[in-house]
Amino acid sequence: MTLQAPARAYIGLGGNLGKVHQTFALALERMAAFGTILQRSSLYQTPPWGDLEQPDYLNAVLEFETHCTRFELINLLLELETDLGRVRERLWMPRNIDLDLLSYNHDVLDSKLLILPHPRMHQRGFVLLPLYEIAPNWQHPTLQQSATELLALVDLSGITRVGVL
Repeated sequence: MTLQAPARAYIGLGGNLGKVHQTFALALERMAAFGTILQRSSLYQTPPWGDLEQPDYLNAVLEFETHCTRFELINLLLELETDLGRVRERLWMPRNIDLDLLSYNHDVLDSKLLILPHPRMHQRGFVLLPLYEIAPNWQHPTLQQSATELLALVDLSGITRVGVL
């Protein structure tokens, strides 16, 4: 791990298979090895995106501080997903956990491994509602709109707060 000044990242969590609460708890515990959770949103039950013939999801967002570079962080999140049993066979398939790096220090990046900010986060109520809860003034680095402003532009139907992360 490269030592650098601490970075501020926002990480989305999602899952709709198995014991999602337990899987999220394990993920949070394991993430302590490479950073500090500064804030965590509530848990939201949300309808599926893409393939609609699957169970509803649980979603949340974390504010995370780390000394990892953005590439180290995305690789650690992908490894963690695999370690926790994530299977990737097709796009939008059901999963026990999904860890998305939504933003990292307001960087803008488009590479094979990582696109920052997350390319569809501004279209997804299941990302924006929990992000708004913990960081209403967060600014999208390319759209120049806050989480509050972006939230007003998305459909929130079917999204329900169901508890704490």
